[in-house]
Amino acid sequence: MPLSSLTPAEKRRLKVREAILTAAERVFAREGEAGLSIRRLARKIDYSPAAIYKYFSSKDDLVDELKEAFFERLLEQVHKIADTSRPFPERMAQCLSTYVQEAIAKPYHYAAAFSGTAQDGGFDASEPGFDERSRGRAFLVLQGMVQEGIAAGHFRGDLDAQLAAKSIWASMHGLAMMMIHIPTFPKLTGDCTELDRTAFINLHADQLVKGLEARA
Repeated sequence: MPLSSLTPAEKRRLKVREAILTAAERVFAREGEAGLSIRRLARKIDYSPAAIYKYFSSKDDLVDELKEAFFERLLEQVHKIADTSRPFPERMAQCLSTYVQEAIAKPYHYAAAFSGTAQDGGFDASEPGFDERSRGRAFLVLQGMVQEGIAAGHFRGDLDAQLAAKSIWASMHGLAMMMIHIPTFPKLTGDCTELDRTAFINLHADQLVKGLEARA
């Protein structure tokens, strides 16, 4: 709904809600879910806890909003890449690299984005509303790019687009978690091969794309 069509009361409500989310983002970015509490947020924005509960029913509700926000940012970045006219292999590899870069830039948000998914059905494509949640749409964008690659002859014709997308996501998730939990990775003790983190992410993404390519 356009901001201009909102009533003054609705605009005030939106402003307060954004202030709560902004404060929650700051705490979350530094300390993760453990450092976040409704009472603490209330002190930061000079509101009572009861006032915050008018906008978010619980801390879990607020954390869910932060999870969605992470994938919204990711989708925004990926759409900018996916919709360009550059060659498909370049776009595909950059989308994968962007995923990891976004994850390591906001590690607490990334961890939260995957916490509790077994309970909330957030990654179960059979659940109603899967394609309405930002994380579900993020997966469907990846699956769509795999389908594009198959249709254009860049990827092997025998690939199952959904399975290939799951495999790619698992691989990029693994790299993201390695880099989050091992800040020096890809450098290992006694390792003489020098490659910075960005270059390694790009190398990994490029190798994934090449592994799906159709052979001449």
